Amino acid sequence: MLEKEHKIIFKTLVGSQAYGTATPQSDQDFKGVFIQHPDDILSFNYVEQIELSKDECYYEVRRFLQLLQSANPTVLEMLFMPEACILEKTEAFDLIVVQRHKFLTKRCFQSFGGYAAAQIKKAKGLDKKMNWEKTRVIRKKPLEFCYIYENGKTMSIERFLERENIQQAHCGLVKLEHFKDCYALYHKPLDGFYKGIVSDFSNEVKLSSVPKGEVPVAVMYFNKDGYSTHCKDYKEYTDWLENRNTQSYVDVQGHQQQIDGKNLLHCRRLIDTAFEIVTDRTINVKRPNAAELLKIRRGEVDLASIIEQAEKDLVELEQHYQQADLPNDVDKEFLNHLLLQIRHYYP
Repeated sequence: MLEKEHKIIFKTLVGSQAYGTATPQSDQDFKGVFIQHPDDILSFNYVEQIELSKDECYYEVRRFLQLLQSANPTVLEMLFMPEACILEKTEAFDLIVVQRHKFLTKRCFQSFGGYAAAQIKKAKGLDKKMNWEKTRVIRKKPLEFCYIYENGKTMSIERFLERENIQQAHCGLVKLEHFKDCYALYHKPLDGFYKGIVSDFSNEVKLSSVPKGEVPVAVMYFNKDGYSTHCKDYKEYTDWLENRNTQSYVDVQGHQQQIDGKNLLHCRRLIDTAFEIVTDRTINVKRPNAAELLKIRRGEVDLASIIEQAEKDLVELEQHYQQADLPNDVDKEFLNHLLLQIRHYYP
């Protein structure tokens, strides 16, 4: 929590409410900047940022300036906030605002462009998850990845056991040397003689001790790599189900384009903002094309064409930044002097 020693110098409404792209389901998100007590800065009590909730976060001024130096899009936008979004602002923060043009550097291509590219990847990635859900993904067992080699062909172990009227619990496996994940399969119709092929809660096949002279009934292959990939995919899917943005998912179900329009809204916004930086040397937080962005979010346009155009624009954007008369980075001497100036505002 913010202590009384944490002097707030700026607080603003951010996100969709500031962009003009909020929906009735949108949260209100707040970000701010504070100055920490000098004793805390010199001791182990220094904190870079404080999250009061998932919707409210404050940066200590040194951390804030570091993020500005790296051209972090969310933080950089805070220097260009519309007055209607600003809840608190002091003279100390004004010291940064009047110098905000110095934070517009060529780094903005990597940050804004990089975030935009990541949004495209996320938007495309939903297709895989949606298709998984359609097929009702369930956790498979190792036995479903076991196969029998017979007469130059393979068949699933389950089909083989059914055909031979054999129970897997009455089978035993012995690992074959020099054959990765291959086993000699033995069978004894006497419960308890062998250990079986798999256990109910194991991710591995089981090995048994087989008396000398026993003849295997088949050679079995356990596709261990395939099983590991399935387990990884299943975990990724269940994590997605737990953490997915419900409203975005509902939107995608509505327009059935298998692409998350919310990701593409942010992609388009980031690219447009990056163009403004390089051509106009400013950031329009409240987006002039908010209505068009909301159509993208709702899937009222062809989202595949939005991706195609965005990928072309990223190539053009890179060329603009290469030729732009922008500094490569924020001047470190200026940054250090600015930080010391702001520190003096602590009462």
